[in-house]
Amino acid sequence: MNTGKFVISLDLELNWGVFDVFPLNRYRANLLGAREVVPLLLNKFQQHGIHATWAVVGFLFFSNKKELVEMIPKVQPQYTNSALSSYHHLQHIGENEEVDPFHYGSLLIDQIREFPNQEVATHTFSHYYCLADGQDQDAFRADLTHAITIAKQQNLSTTSIVFPRNQVEPSYLSVCENKDLTAYRGCENNWLYHVNPNGDGKLKRAMRLLDSYINITGHHVYCLEDLQEHRKLVNVPSSRFLRPYSRRLRLFESLRLKRIKSSMTKAAKEGKVYHLWWHPHNFGVHMEENSQMLDLILDHFHQLRSQYGMESLSMRDMSEKVLDK
Repeated sequence: MNTGKFVISLDLELNWGVFDVFPLNRYRANLLGAREVVPLLLNKFQQHGIHATWAVVGFLFFSNKKELVEMIPKVQPQYTNSALSSYHHLQHIGENEEVDPFHYGSLLIDQIREFPNQEVATHTFSHYYCLADGQDQDAFRADLTHAITIAKQQNLSTTSIVFPRNQVEPSYLSVCENKDLTAYRGCENNWLYHVNPNGDGKLKRAMRLLDSYINITGHHVYCLEDLQEHRKLVNVPSSRFLRPYSRRLRLFESLRLKRIKSSMTKAAKEGKVYHLWWHPHNFGVHMEENSQMLDLILDHFHQLRSQYGMESLSMRDMSEKVLDK
């Protein structure tokens, strides 16, 4: 009997993934909170036997600016909007992790590697936007090479990739295969989740928000045999983004939980894959409420594991199962 699979992935990017969206002074609490959230999540995952994938921006492997600057690739993305480039902002970052906890993450990575069943994947080297105007495949190849190299220098083997803002450029997947990556996170198979590099309108964003509480687009659970789209690279698509707690929507928390649990149950009963993801900094504020929601989700996983044999897998685990088949 084919048992259901429960996959969790997290995008660890700190300020490299949000500087062009939110000013630092507006998002400071979330980013500082992420440093408390990471060990909290690691302990929860160990307690519940969760295999998780942590997709880490390559810049975060460094603990000081000197080492980071020495490592940057010669070929860089030439975005039409230069504000998208992490390299454009290097002059504004602090000298080390102690004085600038928003742009360095070596201490967090050290914590992750100490826990069992935690995969460190890549979120590209510079938080690379694969669909942005001005970038090209050569720049992406250079970026990915540096991401894999810095991880290897710290004795970490990279086999999975999560594309920043889920911007998957199909022609770049061959680059990932050539770099021996075996898994990437695709998007939900519905037009609401198709990525627009120029941003989405208010209606589309509102419908995605509503879909987090009411089943509009389906459960987004997947059969194992449908995941291998390439010879050596497995698409482990998203099922649901775990939205952070919102005081404005607090009366609907039970609906948000029900939406997730019902899809997990469907995956468990039908032997399919359910993939939940979020950013640690999403839990950086309202930590107690977000933690309680995650506890309820993990408790439900325990029930499904007991009743249906549901397994917890990282993206690397998933690719191994699919490719072995």
